[in-house]
Amino acid sequence: MDRNIRKLLVMIIIAAFACNSYSHEAYADSLTEREVTEFLQNLYNDRNRLLLDQEQSHIQNYYMVDNRKSRYAFNREIQRAGYLHEWAKQRRVKFVDADGKIRIVRMSQSGDTAKVTLVNSLRLRYQYDDDPSVYHDFGVGTRHSLTLKKKSQSWLLESEWYLDPLEEDPKTIQACDVNFSPVTASAESSKIVNNYNRDRAVAYANKYAGLAWGAGNNQRYNQKYLDYTSRGGDCTNFSSQAIGDPDEGGGLRRSSEWRYIKRTGGTRAWVNTDGFKSFLVRSGYARVLAQGDYIKVVEYMNKASAQGGRSVQSLEAGDLIAYVIGGDIDHFSIVVGFDKQGYPLVNSHTADRYMVPFDLGWDKFTKYQLIHIRD
Repeated sequence: MDRNIRKLLVMIIIAAFACNSYSHEAYADSLTEREVTEFLQNLYNDRNRLLLDQEQSHIQNYYMVDNRKSRYAFNREIQRAGYLHEWAKQRRVKFVDADGKIRIVRMSQSGDTAKVTLVNSLRLRYQYDDDPSVYHDFGVGTRHSLTLKKKSQSWLLESEWYLDPLEEDPKTIQACDVNFSPVTASAESSKIVNNYNRDRAVAYANKYAGLAWGAGNNQRYNQKYLDYTSRGGDCTNFSSQAIGDPDEGGGLRRSSEWRYIKRTGGTRAWVNTDGFKSFLVRSGYARVLAQGDYIKVVEYMNKASAQGGRSVQSLEAGDLIAYVIGGDIDHFSIVVGFDKQGYPLVNSHTADRYMVPFDLGWDKFTKYQLIHIRD
């Protein structure tokens, strides 16, 4: 799906959630509410099963084959599972577990129609093909707007909209012949230099990763800051918070250009992707270690690991990754660690990610910029 269309969809979905103020107003009668809740719990549980084995029969009975919007929603889940499996194949891993929970925000009913908004926190586990004892859990969080129809005493899904961090074409995943090398101890420094505390930046990113499974703070954003999700995305705002919050984050010194003002919001350098990257590099706060496609990132990381950081700077927890689409920066995430075989893991907002492999949800047309906060 075109990324501009995605942004429009997320604005529509977030607007619906904002109107509901995250409170479950049960306009449906109690019987309908129980029926719909059971239907949705079963649907999302079976969609988790689909992610593991791609068996379409798990979910096909939840959809309306004679309805265009319902078929679209069904096919989207099939493609999502296909993307996940193709990514795993190319990265030499296997998904072995998937679970999560849904929380209904609002439900209303009119005749045979029910409208629901909910949030879904999903946990996924993968293991490596060459060493099944090595596995990693990560989480994603999504906001959903659904319409259900009751037919022959059974509820079915008529339509569903959500911003999916795993939505890409399985055919566009970049293949690579090598894996990441395990990260050396020096690549996860806890040094505090130039007022930047990497450990606190990572802790902040983990605490405020939002709806993603694994996040802290009851899966809510930091209320000190405005949520820019409906204003084009909150990823840069979140990255700025993680590295710059003086109370819980990395404490990187703010400036007149890069700062957040209470009740007013962030400056352009604080909330805009290109403005943020430009400020970090121009100010001397950071430098770009490497840029290019997935293969270039693997090559750089493995070279840095082999040399132990002596001549090639390693990417560290607390650094940033920019995602470039068509020459423009589309997204920012913060590196929060590495899995046991050296794969960089990131947190971000819009959509919410917690310790997710950095390229999961992206394709071969994406270019990456590894941005090191200067020590």
